[in-house]
Amino acid sequence: MIKKLSEIERMLMLSVAFTLLLTGIRFLFTGEEVYLFYPWNLLLAAIPLLLSRQLIKFKKINLKVLLLLAFWLLFLPNAPYIVTDLFHFEERSSAPYWFDLLIVTSGAWNGLALGFISLMQAERFFSRHIKMEWRIPAIIALLLLCSYGIYLGRFLRYNSWDVFIKPDEILHSTITNIIHPFQYLQFWGFIFSFAVLLCLMYFTIKKLPGMVRAA
Repeated sequence: MIKKLSEIERMLMLSVAFTLLLTGIRFLFTGEEVYLFYPWNLLLAAIPLLLSRQLIKFKKINLKVLLLLAFWLLFLPNAPYIVTDLFHFEERSSAPYWFDLLIVTSGAWNGLALGFISLMQAERFFSRHIKMEWRIPAIIALLLLCSYGIYLGRFLRYNSWDVFIKPDEILHSTITNIIHPFQYLQFWGFIFSFAVLLCLMYFTIKKLPGMVRAA
């Protein structure tokens, strides 16, 4: 199975394993469960990558592809969501400050890497079906939706599967935010600011291979 992985996917496995190792060591020596959410969050973050890996195998759009796309988009926010786990970082006497910093920063990096690589794979699929001039707007729209999903998860505490369990609650929250935008300025501020950050990071990372070739 590992032999079938690409080089970037193997590096991702090593990077995720590093975060999990740090988390495990901390729990082993302190007995605190403060960062034990990382294994679960990283598992959720890996789902969109697994789905996009399957997506790029299809050359035509059919029902299976549409379902893959729907579930991919549903789980995609779980990857960059890990960046917001930085909220849990604070100085604790039970472990060195720098050690906890390593855990949260490596976790944030893994979430972004898993999400961006998944998006790149999906973009490869989109390139077969979307005109060139529509690709960048489509990516921006996806990252905007991703930011909305992050907001739902971090501040309203919804999970991906709540789309099926509590669709009425999510729809009501969405409609309320749209109808009364000035009452939810923090909501819109977070959505657009985080989307801008994700766009800047994503399109910057996409330029890196050209920089390496130029060198």
